[in-house]
Amino acid sequence: QVQLVESGGGLVQAGGSLRLSCAASGRTFSMYAMGWFRQAPGKEREFVATISWSGTYYGDSVKGRFTISRDNDKNTVYLQMNSLKPQDTAVYYCAAHKLPRYTSFDYSDYGYWGQGTQVTVSS
Repeated sequence: QVQLVESGGGLVQAGGSLRLSCAASGRTFSMYAMGWFRQAPGKEREFVATISWSGTYYGDSVKGRFTISRDNDKNTVYLQMNSLKPQDTAVYYCAAHKLPRYTSFDYSDYGYWGQGTQVTVSS
């Protein structure tokens, strides 16, 4: 059974940092794109970042502040979030792409999802 488990969310002041982790089990995802998405209340799910064999990609709103990385030996992906802003407040989800060797920014292309972790940035 495939599971993705996020951790590292919490409450932080504007300008602060958080590091999210996503541990995968039940399958090796080294050949799959792993992404982070977020959803704020009343808003659509938004692409944050993805990492694949072709590189790393970021949403415009987080470019230059967030960094995605992965440790394939640990089957874990990370999201380092710096210079956080109140508008970064959302539930952050980790996801694995449905197909190996594909990269996408569309959440519908991701077939496995974690339960989400809340990130709250106070002003």
